[in-house]
Amino acid sequence: MVMSWIFTGMLFFSVLFAALSGHGGALSAAAVEGAQAGVTLALSITGAVCLWSGVGKLMEKIGVTAFLSRLLSPVLGRIFPSTKKDARLAGSLSANVCANFLGLGNAATPMGIAAVRRLKDPKEPALATDEMCRLIVLNTASIQFLPTNVAAVRSALGCASPFDILPAVWVSSLLSASLGVLAAWCLGKVWTR
Repeated sequence: MVMSWIFTGMLFFSVLFAALSGHGGALSAAAVEGAQAGVTLALSITGAVCLWSGVGKLMEKIGVTAFLSRLLSPVLGRIFPSTKKDARLAGSLSANVCANFLGLGNAATPMGIAAVRRLKDPKEPALATDEMCRLIVLNTASIQFLPTNVAAVRSALGCASPFDILPAVWVSSLLSASLGVLAAWCLGKVWTR
């Protein structure tokens, strides 16, 4: 709701100032050009997104995701204690984290939603639990070892080596996820229900 007001305000002021400054034609041309560029970019990365989503499904079918789930269980068990009692929650969380490792945020979303539903407190379904908040932070920060979506966008925009950003992505995503989860954990201890 708030974002729609912000975007509406930005659009209103853009049109207003373009009209006042006599650049209405330039604004119209830029709007059409931007819409065309957006559609072109979306179509150009569709193939890469489909490819890596398929690779993610293949990894799930051959057991790589299950292996990573077992590998991640000690860490996820400390961040999300409910996973020790709920195997389906552990599976959804590890699949979400693994999809984010591969930079497949679009593939990680359904698994994250399934995990949030399992983390919901039946006594207070309208409130977000501490574990839900940590999941949102972890999913948003998403540690990425192979940022496939970003590489697809870079490749579509003409980058010769779209994966040359790997060291920066590794450091920044690891730091942001770690600090975010730590902050969510600390704030969960400060503001108890």
